Amino acid sequence: MIRIGLIGKTNTGKTTFFNAATLLSAEISTYPFTTKQPNIGVAYVQTLCVCKEFRVKDNPKNSVCINGWRFIPIELIDLPGLIKGAYLGRGLGNQFLTVAMQADALLHVVDVSGSIDAEGRICEPGLGNPIADFYEVEYELVQWYKRVLKMNSNKIERMVKSGRYDIVEALYSTLSGMKVTKNHIIESLQASEIEDKPIWSWTEQDYEKMALELRIRSKPTLIVANKMDLGPAEENFEKLIEEFGRQFVVPCSAEAELALRRAEKSGLIEYTPGTEIFKVINEEKLTPKQKWALEYVQKRVMGRIFRTGVQQALNTTVFKLLEMSVIYPVEDPVKLSDKHGNILPDAFLMPPKSTVLDLAREIHSDLAKGFIYAIDVRSGIRLPKDYILRDRDVISIVSASKKKK
Repeated sequence: MIRIGLIGKTNTGKTTFFNAATLLSAEISTYPFTTKQPNIGVAYVQTLCVCKEFRVKDNPKNSVCINGWRFIPIELIDLPGLIKGAYLGRGLGNQFLTVAMQADALLHVVDVSGSIDAEGRICEPGLGNPIADFYEVEYELVQWYKRVLKMNSNKIERMVKSGRYDIVEALYSTLSGMKVTKNHIIESLQASEIEDKPIWSWTEQDYEKMALELRIRSKPTLIVANKMDLGPAEENFEKLIEEFGRQFVVPCSAEAELALRRAEKSGLIEYTPGTEIFKVINEEKLTPKQKWALEYVQKRVMGRIFRTGVQQALNTTVFKLLEMSVIYPVEDPVKLSDKHGNILPDAFLMPPKSTVLDLAREIHSDLAKGFIYAIDVRSGIRLPKDYILRDRDVISIVSASKKKK
């Protein structure tokens, strides 16, 4: 399962985002370090389901279909807030960074209203600096990579000098647990201009550059500009876009999303996460406080940024940063079902350049071992094992092991 980590300073709204995305009741407080251990839950990314295209009523098993939208599960981790010196173990730094390194991508939550000070304490909106907060957390991440490289430099040097490993293999043996791939290492060495330089000759600057390049490549990151409904948020949001680019910043109000999801769960409104509207089912059932809250969300959030941003942030991270495709495997290419008759039962998130053989492995190792060919359900064309999957492909795999069963 894809794993997304929520990072940022304390009090930026990470736990509220987590609760909104997962509807789990992690503790919310304004005290520093409310999250003392990582909260792990299941969130969902949203894509247009193929059920309407094929004009069928699906009954998903590994995902959910709501009003023609397929919601596919991912793992979301709310990590402890970060402070200066975290890479040296200050605060909860070691725990934070160890878990963060195991994520496929990161959502960096900043308080765009400027309502937290340099130490992560609540302050008057506008007094905080979300850009400075971002760079402070980023510095800790890069220094963690650098620390790992330097702590293992003697081992890596011995491996290279033995003649049995090149620098890429030696680095990979150390960094693979941080979800760093060989391609990440090759690209980082080249970008740092040290691909031909022995590690025992690396300077402090070489380690710094290598750490930065590894961090950028191995942990794609989206900035969540949270608390867009408060204070000078719009002004700070424009500054974030100017600094980092529009494609890497998503406006958000996690508090609004949490309110909408709780109201929907209580049967007060109709709301599909990620959409721009919600509908009150029976206004007479609303308490004055609930009515005020929904009016606030409509005016201050939906009326200004069109959606709360929580679902958009998750979708953008998985489909844009990680470039995942959604594939629908079926056993019966005519009925679009599995062996139990479930229509379009599964939706798999597959990384770029995945083949139908990769899909077979994802479903079951035996299916891959006995792979004969696959069928593109739309065209009926037989596909070889090296066919590169495309987003929204509906695939039936023919396998010797399946036939035998």
